[in-house]
Amino acid sequence: MNVKPIRHARGEATRQAILDAAETVFAEVGFTTARLEDVAAAVGIRRPSIVYYFSNKQELYDAVEEDIFASMHGEALARIAQHDKPIDKLLALFDGWLDFLVARPSAARIIQRLVADVSPRRGDPTQFSNILLRDVEIVVNEGVAVGDFRPLPPMHVVNAVGSSSLFYVCNSKQLGSNRSYDAADPAELESFRALLHLLTRAAVAPERAG
Repeated sequence: MNVKPIRHARGEATRQAILDAAETVFAEVGFTTARLEDVAAAVGIRRPSIVYYFSNKQELYDAVEEDIFASMHGEALARIAQHDKPIDKLLALFDGWLDFLVARPSAARIIQRLVADVSPRRGDPTQFSNILLRDVEIVVNEGVAVGDFRPLPPMHVVNAVGSSSLFYVCNSKQLGSNRSYDAADPAELESFRALLHLLTRAAVAPERAG
């Protein structure tokens, strides 16, 4: 019996469990306050076991953030690939962001923390998020080039429209008990999606002559 594949599978499972637990801890308390001991306790292992996979907290945080943005990028690309028109690509891209963040709210909270405090990125705030920003730049620039979109900076579209999904998820319990909602509730989600599509179309629509 070859035990190497079994050990490898167990090692990968442990590494993924550490990443999952770390994402929750970083989302709840932030990079500065988070401790490897807290992550270890959540997994049910000792701190030295984490150091076997990630040498320090920064390396663990980097792995968490890299996975978040890579997964979000993959979701967006899969949606974009189904369409030909720039507006449909842009709507699909933002749908991908929205559905990803709703399914993974801890990732949304980490991104929101990063927006407020870029210190965990040590001077390079887009080290891992750049792939998402490039997705928007490619789609918006394509729409502008063919005349489907008004001339506008892609990052204006990110700030005015794309970021709304982040607030939709993170603010679900932050607006007072009488305004709380379940971001994953199908009716609530589709209501927000309809508004997201409306805002996206309005943001890029060509200006009417006269």
